[in-house]
Amino acid sequence: MDERLHRAPIGVLAVSAEGVVLDSNEVAQTLTDATDPAGEALADVFPRSVDDTLLAAFGGDSVTETEFEEYYPHLDRWLAVSVVAPDEGGTVYLRDVTERTREKRSLEQLRQERERTELIDHVRSDILAALVDATSREEIAETICRGLGETDLYEFAWVGERDVGADDVVVRAVAGATGELFEAVRDAAADETMTTPEERAIDDGRLQAVQPLTDSSAVPDPVRTAGFADGVQSVLSIPVVYGPNVHGVVGVYASGTEAFSERERASFETLGEVAGFAVTAVRNRNLLLSDSVAEITFELGDGSVLARLSQSLDSALTLEGLVPQADDALLCFVSIDGDGIDRIDHETAGVTPIERTRVIRESESGGRVELTVRGSTPLLAISSLGGTVRRASFDDGTGRLVVDLPPDGDVRRIVETVGREYDAEFVAKEERNRSVTTAREFRDELDERLTPRQRTVLRTAYFADYFESPRGSTAEEVAASLDITGSTLLHHLRAGQRKLLDAYLDERVPSERE
Repeated sequence: MDERLHRAPIGVLAVSAEGVVLDSNEVAQTLTDATDPAGEALADVFPRSVDDTLLAAFGGDSVTETEFEEYYPHLDRWLAVSVVAPDEGGTVYLRDVTERTREKRSLEQLRQERERTELIDHVRSDILAALVDATSREEIAETICRGLGETDLYEFAWVGERDVGADDVVVRAVAGATGELFEAVRDAAADETMTTPEERAIDDGRLQAVQPLTDSSAVPDPVRTAGFADGVQSVLSIPVVYGPNVHGVVGVYASGTEAFSERERASFETLGEVAGFAVTAVRNRNLLLSDSVAEITFELGDGSVLARLSQSLDSALTLEGLVPQADDALLCFVSIDGDGIDRIDHETAGVTPIERTRVIRESESGGRVELTVRGSTPLLAISSLGGTVRRASFDDGTGRLVVDLPPDGDVRRIVETVGREYDAEFVAKEERNRSVTTAREFRDELDERLTPRQRTVLRTAYFADYFESPRGSTAEEVAASLDITGSTLLHHLRAGQRKLLDAYLDERVPSERE
């Protein structure tokens, strides 16, 4: 080999036509982890790759000139290889291109991830826009399934819910190329001896990701076998949640072994929350627009914090109103008979669900208090499930709760859920027709004009006796209950009051002019 090649900054190997290394420079020996390989077969000196392109160049009757880049696992290195054959035999030139190749592949991976993320965001936006207009739970389930299962991103998607009075997860909608896998998932969800990722998502209220599917012990064997047969390697189970309540689950299946990145999971978590909000909104809309309601009565025991409070105070309690706060909190305005109000601070100290207590009004016969109750309670569950608390009273450690529910197929489900999770005993159900009155139309119109924040502020101030004379609560006290500043409270109060007055006066001005 020429002395200049020995000093070259790239690797050089001189190889005979028979594939024997004749000479090499120091760089080539470094790149191939070889020590003075002269006289050895090229196949014994040069590291192996998946395609072994270099060995193939020396495998024929003559040396084949070629250029290529390949990854060599033994070296954990990418090499750019050039073979020239000026006479008999050939010369192999080597360059380490590992850093350049990794940077190029990283950039390409980032580009692909960005394109995929943009596509996923587009799909999610379409689904969210469609959910806003959904008018039933069936439409919500079908919208989600079509939006996910009928794209090139995923193989199929399905929506399931807990069956009424049972632990089985039943299918509400499905879309996409289901193959054998969906049947296996459906059968496993109905089998009490197996637990699917979808069931865990419902039980825990948290997103469950399994990838690769076929290697996970958290997936039933029949599901793994069917996934292998269908070429599906990833599953994401998304709980449909609103507040503390899990309405159902969305199962999304994809072919890649790492189909769901961290960003995708966060995006799907948002989708599950919006879907849960949509389900609750549909229930509320049905209750609002229905001409009849199902009036359900429950008996509550010591599973209710207000029932326990009535026993410790030795006083009768009546719920005057409630205002949802955060996802797991309520402001409860409660009337207390007798002298129990004098001991309210002492008896609620250390009671975990009751976070804050404030006396609004006192009298010889009792008074009214504001309780901030945090955590899962029957009252919060009813509100989250689309019901309206009509009456609630508590005395001597027991309580009676009367709620209005939309008269549809969800009544039984809600009754089962409240009874099972809060140890509430179902007492009676009565269908009650609503009278279509001007007052109701007036309230509906007001409800549409007010923003959610204005409704919350007005309702809280009303139950806190802010509008009474003398006032039961100052503006600062009401603002503290809502965790806002006094100026923000007054802003929302004035805006809400102006809308109320506009609606009231708009109804009457024409007749007065007549």
